Amino acid sequence: MKRTAACALAAALAALAGCAVGPNFKSPSAPPKSAEPFVGAQGATYVSEQPLPPYWWRLYNDRVLDRLVMQALQENEDLKTAAANLLYAQFLLQEARDSRFPSTDITAEGPAYGRSNIATIMKSAPSKFFSAGFTASYQVDIFGRIRRTIEAARANAEAVQAAEDVVRVTVAAQTAAAYANVCGYGEQIDVAKQNVALVQQVYDLTLLQTNAGYLSDFDLSRERVVLEQTRAAIPPLEGQRRANLFILAALIGKTPHEIPADVAACVKTPTLSQPIPVGDGKALLRRRPDLREAERNLAAATARIGVATADLYPTISIGGGYNASAATPAGLGKLSNATYSIGPLLNWTFPNILIARDHIHEAGAQAQASLATFDSTVLNALSETEQALSNYASELDHNRDLLAEQKAANEAYGLSHVQFEAGSYSFLDLLTIQSTVVQANAAVAQSNTTLAADQIGLFQELGGGWENAPDVKPPPGPR
Repeated sequence: MKRTAACALAAALAALAGCAVGPNFKSPSAPPKSAEPFVGAQGATYVSEQPLPPYWWRLYNDRVLDRLVMQALQENEDLKTAAANLLYAQFLLQEARDSRFPSTDITAEGPAYGRSNIATIMKSAPSKFFSAGFTASYQVDIFGRIRRTIEAARANAEAVQAAEDVVRVTVAAQTAAAYANVCGYGEQIDVAKQNVALVQQVYDLTLLQTNAGYLSDFDLSRERVVLEQTRAAIPPLEGQRRANLFILAALIGKTPHEIPADVAACVKTPTLSQPIPVGDGKALLRRRPDLREAERNLAAATARIGVATADLYPTISIGGGYNASAATPAGLGKLSNATYSIGPLLNWTFPNILIARDHIHEAGAQAQASLATFDSTVLNALSETEQALSNYASELDHNRDLLAEQKAANEAYGLSHVQFEAGSYSFLDLLTIQSTVVQANAAVAQSNTTLAADQIGLFQELGGGWENAPDVKPPPGPR
């Protein structure tokens, strides 16, 4: 009869465990017009509304770049850290799920001297005895505390997964940018050396004419100044190039001594042969992992409101225990030496529920902050992408104008050099047009580097590169 009543009580409690207090999460809506085409992309010929491919760096058709990015996505240490953080979050989720199962406890003692529980009841004299016990309890999740805890842990794990994808986006872009800088500075160094050769040619010609008495020593000194200034531009470029080689080595998980030879040999800035596929605002918001991270953090914060709300109500568990004491280990199995119990257990901080309500308000404030963070992340994603589009467009126009200036300057220099050798062009005019050519050549090379950086910056803001990325394993832990 007692067993039937206990089973009926358990069934009734289980039937009640069908609701979960607290708000249910609803994904927040994006701001109005956020799904429309980008402002900077409308009518532009340098971008298209085609969807961004997952492996966007392959648009450069550069095998070295592709190899470096894929290597970084597997070997980068920041990604390994993110993978370990994800593993930790997944174990926290498993811990929350395991709380659905009964908890058990086994105890054993002996030989000990004193009076056991049974000996105390029987008022026996102290003696040597053994004792053992087993307890088990199962929390009936009537108000959804456990379910909300699992929801929060699941959303947190998904947020950490999104954070790992954010690192993937950053690593892919940083690797591409470092490689582009290495190549870009290599190109600038080559151009600077060509400029030195150009100025050296004029200097040699000036020296001949000075020795012949056609030009003064002052003219020769001025040309020497230009020559040394042109040479002085090379060392800073070489320093920047080495710095980016070291940055690239760290990104792909290598030491500075392990820089690939084909990377160190690159002297041509990567270029695109097609417009950049940017998609639209809707695709951006769906693709960027930082938005997914913010949305999952909001889901976790919402679930924690339910966890806090459940503290307003009693915690009910079904528990049981078996304890035995005997003079010998063999006597622990006799029912005459044992006590046992089974039944519901109630724990409730009533009537003082002020702290529980404080916890609800705290969780609600955290959810409000998470919602504001989500809205801010959406607006920043749209703003940052538009800024990247604007920077790229401006540099593209700048580069186009510099190329036109370079072409005109070189044509003018060719004519002036011939006329100077023929004696119909002044040295001062030649010096002026020579300086213009040197500056124009250097400006184009520098603009090519900046243009590649702006392209890659735009790709990073578009949020691609994490899709279909290889799995990263964290380093083995201490043993």
